[in-house]
Amino acid sequence: MPPTLPRPVAARWSLPAAIALLLLFTAMPADAADTAETVPFRAGTDGYFAFRIPALVTSTRGTLLAFCEGRKTSLSDDGDNDLVLRRSFDAGRTWGPLQLVHEEGGDAVVTIGNPCAVVDRTTGVVWLTMNRENGRVLVTSSSDDGQTWAPPRDITTDVSRPGPSEPEWGWYAMGPGCGIQLTVSNGTASGSNHSHPGRLVIPANHRTTPDRSGPSSSHVIYSDDHGRSWHVGGTVGPHTNECQLAELGDGRLLINCRNHRGKAPGNPNGKPELAGRRITAVSSDAGLTWSEPTLADALVEPTCQAGLIRLAKPSADGHARLIFTNPASKTARTHMTIRLSDDDGATWPRSLLLEAGSSGYSSPAELADGRIGVLYERARSREIAFRAVALEELTADP
Repeated sequence: MPPTLPRPVAARWSLPAAIALLLLFTAMPADAADTAETVPFRAGTDGYFAFRIPALVTSTRGTLLAFCEGRKTSLSDDGDNDLVLRRSFDAGRTWGPLQLVHEEGGDAVVTIGNPCAVVDRTTGVVWLTMNRENGRVLVTSSSDDGQTWAPPRDITTDVSRPGPSEPEWGWYAMGPGCGIQLTVSNGTASGSNHSHPGRLVIPANHRTTPDRSGPSSSHVIYSDDHGRSWHVGGTVGPHTNECQLAELGDGRLLINCRNHRGKAPGNPNGKPELAGRRITAVSSDAGLTWSEPTLADALVEPTCQAGLIRLAKPSADGHARLIFTNPASKTARTHMTIRLSDDDGATWPRSLLLEAGSSGYSSPAELADGRIGVLYERARSREIAFRAVALEELTADP
């Protein structure tokens, strides 16, 4: 005789509660769990005054790692800032607890920031670079999807270029955002003179002054031995700043830089007519040298950091498909927009407005399910939000 099962207990609902629940599910789209935004970092939580400078990568296991600066007492770039992390195992629908990746000095004012991460697809190791006091470059790594991190090591001497050819570097900033791993396995592609499959390349910028008073220049650092050693690559040119990278379909590298040509300090002869658009250059030798910088007329900016990634699947004709995110305005940090290029960044015909109001730094990443996740600042730095976007949502850009 089968066991007697307990009789289900009917739920007791008040009429207003039942109506509210019915309206909620009626108004919610079928894919609401996929399209809803989440807010991994909110000012005034977890003991931090605010959070800024997002960096997002997807591990080889599909884990999302969202890094940023935890600013303890103020919004100051030079305050008592830590490097923190939250992870998601379900494509950003939920987030794990805040993790402290690196902090120095306790309550002393020590600035740790500018997270810039890269995933080694060969080893599965996540590498993370950061800055101490805007002058030293630190690197750490995780072999368990960000659960634990190796003690940071200082690689400043290895990734700077002081010497007779140019003045000694002083102020230094990584990324922020993400680096790339090269995939081209032969040197015969048009425009690609060298082949360094598996090379890790991370964007950065520097000044020859110890502070922000001098002009900045974008550059890259790289590793050919899976992060054991790091070296300095080529410099783009003066009045370039925070930058991101992508590998093009023919193996060349594209660097996309924040534009300081019309901005002071450090540029007393600035030309405002050259501002408001991103600066780009290409490398045919895996980042050792860069072409003459040019203005990207389609990518407007209000002088701000931006995000750039290459999608895993190329276009039908072999070109790289690129994703670009930034506040798409020449006058204010508003209108956070995601754009798609199917032709190595030559054109950007499709876009989607993510945030009409206040928005700032951003970092995109391709999710395990093929969608694009974007981690971005909004609400005047009161939040760092996450949004997952399907490529089908991007429409023709007017």
